[in-house]
Amino acid sequence: MKRFFGYALMLALVSAPAFAAKNSENLDIAEAVTVGTTQLPPASYKISWTGTGSNAQVTLAHGNVSVTVPAKLVEQKNSPTSILTETKGGSNQLQAIYLNKVSLVLAGAPAVGQ
Repeated sequence: MKRFFGYALMLALVSAPAFAAKNSENLDIAEAVTVGTTQLPPASYKISWTGTGSNAQVTLAHGNVSVTVPAKLVEQKNSPTSILTETKGGSNQLQAIYLNKVSLVLAGAPAVGQ
């Protein structure tokens, strides 16, 4: 019985990162964008999210730079993966992130399809 429990525990520990990766993707941002009050340089970012619907939180991370903002998560297929920006005050404000299976509309941005 102890051996079975040990194998089950090892399987759970090994599979945990696979489940965690389910809510993340990599995204290349080709030009500087502003997210909230943080300016992000062009780079490859790891996009991860938690929550559902209007209660989602989105984190963009690259090296030492990480920013988390509230968002609305909409499950829909997008091809290709892309972002939506709006120029305000001379900077590109990130409005939405369109990933393979979800759209992440950042707080304060218009709803998907508007």
